[in-house]
Amino acid sequence: MFEGFEVLYVEDDPQVRESLVQTLELAGLNVRAFESAEALLAAFVPGQPSVVVSDVRLPGMDGVALLERLLLLDATLPVVLVTGHGDVAMAVRAMRIGAYDFIEKPFSPERFVDTVQRAIEKRLLRAAVDDLREQLQAKSGIEAVLLGRSPAMEQVRARILRLANTNADVMILGETGTGKELVARCLHDHSKRRDRHFVAINCGGLPETLFESELLGHESGAFTSAAKRRIGKLEHANGGTLLLDEIETMPITLQIKLLRVLQERKLERLGSNEEVKLDVRVVAATKSDLLALSDEGKFRADLYYRLNVAVLELPPLRQRREDIPLLFEHFCVQAAERYGCERPELHPAKLRELMAHDWPGNVREIRNAADRYVLEGGSEVVIPGAPENGALSLAQQVELVEKALIEQALTRQGGNVQRVIETLGVPKKTLYDKLHRHGIALERFRSGGN
Repeated sequence: MFEGFEVLYVEDDPQVRESLVQTLELAGLNVRAFESAEALLAAFVPGQPSVVVSDVRLPGMDGVALLERLLLLDATLPVVLVTGHGDVAMAVRAMRIGAYDFIEKPFSPERFVDTVQRAIEKRLLRAAVDDLREQLQAKSGIEAVLLGRSPAMEQVRARILRLANTNADVMILGETGTGKELVARCLHDHSKRRDRHFVAINCGGLPETLFESELLGHESGAFTSAAKRRIGKLEHANGGTLLLDEIETMPITLQIKLLRVLQERKLERLGSNEEVKLDVRVVAATKSDLLALSDEGKFRADLYYRLNVAVLELPPLRQRREDIPLLFEHFCVQAAERYGCERPELHPAKLRELMAHDWPGNVREIRNAADRYVLEGGSEVVIPGAPENGALSLAQQVELVEKALIEQALTRQGGNVQRVIETLGVPKKTLYDKLHRHGIALERFRSGGN
């Protein structure tokens, strides 16, 4: 799990050093040993994928002084100190300075290995957080609006761009909070209609008595309160795009009139005999099974089949967990700017909590969680009341983060395997093993071959 990471271990006693190096290596960890703090500092490279384990009592520079020097070179480096029985006060001081953890002699090999592995996990997850920030700064075009490097989101973006310049009406399917209106806007913004109006109407938010007038418009005197002519939403969107959100709530009588408009591409305002020609793309969004509703007589089957030609299905967040850290960091940046707050650090423990949650409210829920996190200054509670059943294990969470890091490196290097090997610091065979295990296809990242 930790290929490419190195444990830098400082111990002046040769027998102890040899014994604990062997213990770590048997656990599958790569170890480089040093007999003094000075020797480690001479070999240390800031930012490298490593953690430091050092005895406190050393000849020359001691472990606490080494800690201070290392944190000046690399402020996020996890450092574990090994202390003797009388060094607890010194260890507490070291924790205040910034040590990741300390372990008191005597200790079991299992406890030693577990402490070191947790330090590596912290380094790995911190690298993921830093990489997310770089990704956000580099995003442009549709990728800056519809965030995510998961295969599911790549497919959604590709399909949007394919459909954008057609005249086809589109149906968007997705659970609450998956971003259906955002997708509709992307369809509009990447089409030839981008310079005309994008008009959104929530079919569930209008009384039935106002719906027809809102959609089709009316002439002066068409009904009692119609004091002057009003252009309806469909006509206002002429040349552009009309989004009908929650279309399953549209009254049946209006569904008939909408079907006629879609078929004939013209309408008549209430109180008028004059036909208005329409060139409008209609995007219908729903979280419901419209076919099932039509079987129940709650939605017109002919309208369903008229709309169900070009379909965009949005994946729920739980099916693209690798996108969760990027989305959360993005919304934290937005929240900090909106509320005028300082953006809290996203700690590895918080990242694991985010990855383990199922997000039933999808992107909307993660945006609200980011707002709370920023407003509360990064407090312990990220997801109030989140259920523990079905949470991902630590190993599963680390696997997801590892997959995201590999995909990010492949994206930056255009699928060039040699450059990815150099970037991640892993052997070629290890990289290919991980590509196979995570189901990552190199072809997705290559633009002109490798």
